[in-house]
Amino acid sequence: MKHYNIQNYIRYKNDLEVTLKRLERKDWHEYSRNELITVFMPLTENIARKFATSQQASGVMAITDMIQEGHLNLVKAVDRIDWEKIKESEDQEKTLKSFLSKRIKGGIRRAVDTNRGQMRLPEHVINDIRKNFGKDKKAVAMFFNSIFLSIDAGTRDDDDLFLQIEDKAEPYNQQFLNMYLMSLLKSHLIDKEVDVLRLSYGLDCEKHSAKEIAEHLGIEGSGAYVRVSQLKKQAVNKLIENVDHSQVLDYL
Repeated sequence: MKHYNIQNYIRYKNDLEVTLKRLERKDWHEYSRNELITVFMPLTENIARKFATSQQASGVMAITDMIQEGHLNLVKAVDRIDWEKIKESEDQEKTLKSFLSKRIKGGIRRAVDTNRGQMRLPEHVINDIRKNFGKDKKAVAMFFNSIFLSIDAGTRDDDDLFLQIEDKAEPYNQQFLNMYLMSLLKSHLIDKEVDVLRLSYGLDCEKHSAKEIAEHLGIEGSGAYVRVSQLKKQAVNKLIENVDHSQVLDYL
């Protein structure tokens, strides 16, 4: 649905509504394959819209893309239904929805992960972060450290070798990401901290060297470079402490 416009989406919704009204209520195993797919298309859109709400600032995929990806995985899931297990269930509808929802969510999540930006991590690593993001700041720290502190890093430890794998995917919308980063910086940092990260990363300008940043901030003396580095780490740590995990998880 990537190329669908609003008019086509409205037409799709109207056609689906008409088709659903025509379907007779039956036992679940009595529906044909195509009827089952049609019956659960609204479920797919509900799941897709939950993704869109949590990623409203990410710009990774449009809601129509997520709905389409969900429908593709709905079709695959319908073909894999184990009807013997469904018939044995005390609540067939709940069991069926649970089975389909899990596969629809997984398909949309994989599509989002595939289409996100330059900071690409293996899916199992992202899943581990998702399981733990409510307990710590691991996702937030990884996000900001990857952007800002990695600029000055010459090499990586062996434990980070997976981050060195070349990402040949289409680049993320850098302008959109930079605008979002600026909004986070201005919300949580003082002006000097905003400037040191803005100039280091080149958010709304060309990237500046440590010497140029020191001159811009009026930092003088032999320890000017060290002070710039300290300000950068101070700013990143403040972001890690104050930015909610939900605001950065979509970019990993």
